[in-house]
Amino acid sequence: MHKLLDFIYTLRSLKSLPKADILITNTFWSPILATPFQHRFGRIVVDIQRIPKGQIRFYSSVACLRANSSSVQQAIIAEAPNLANKVAVIPNPLPYNPPPLLSTKTEKVILYCGRLHPEKGIDLLLHAFQLACQRGLSNWSLRLVGSADVSAGGGGSVWIKRLVNLYSSDGLPVEWLGPLYNEHELQEQYSRATIFVYPSLADNGESFGMAPLEAMAFGAVPIVSSVACFQDFIKPEVNGLIFNHRHLDAVTILSTAIIKLANSPEVCSILSRNALKVRQTHHPSAIAEEFINCFAAQFKD
Repeated sequence: MHKLLDFIYTLRSLKSLPKADILITNTFWSPILATPFQHRFGRIVVDIQRIPKGQIRFYSSVACLRANSSSVQQAIIAEAPNLANKVAVIPNPLPYNPPPLLSTKTEKVILYCGRLHPEKGIDLLLHAFQLACQRGLSNWSLRLVGSADVSAGGGGSVWIKRLVNLYSSDGLPVEWLGPLYNEHELQEQYSRATIFVYPSLADNGESFGMAPLEAMAFGAVPIVSSVACFQDFIKPEVNGLIFNHRHLDAVTILSTAIIKLANSPEVCSILSRNALKVRQTHHPSAIAEEFINCFAAQFKD
């Protein structure tokens, strides 16, 4: 049904589009239906922001396949090795022009923002924070921002209630803030957090990592799992930490990473300053320039 609706939507969209030199597409059918009309739409670029699921073989006639991360690039090439020379990696930009920073980090806040779902490693994070507190971490709080509603991609009410009962009953300093849909409220949470943890377990589900990128733009030091896409912009011991989420003792490893940053304000400060560089590297204007340079290189003829 989704493919049928996409087909109808794409047909209607293509009929209303003006003539162009380059057409950037992001629906399943657009590259297929637009290819016979390249005299009208110009060069066709497929924007791929998720791990592909077999569709790449239908896009052999396009001019460029844009991947938003190296992990997506590798998945594209694995599906269609003959199109490797058409793949370009251009990261996603920050979704806004970062506002000026108002203050240095002073609050002992560990933050998570995203869907509250088992595949995001929420249980792992809570267990690691609990262990860190048992190992001497004090005066720090963990804030969880996001929805657990199934309709919003969450793990559901039964699952989240179990976690709340399990990790809040003993006085563990965990704050469940729920979803924040106001951009300024979300940015305020980023600006107040000293550490941002994103312990995703979804090796085949994560394709970029916008939440860690946004947190870094406010100077929060990221601790992320070793899912491949995060490694495009997070460099261990340079602007964040990466832990092996596949290890049998991942809880202890994450707990140690949290303690390391929490107990080392000098290290945390250095990593925070380096994290802020995403304000330049992933600024919308910088990513726009990457697109322009890509088109110039790919479409020389």
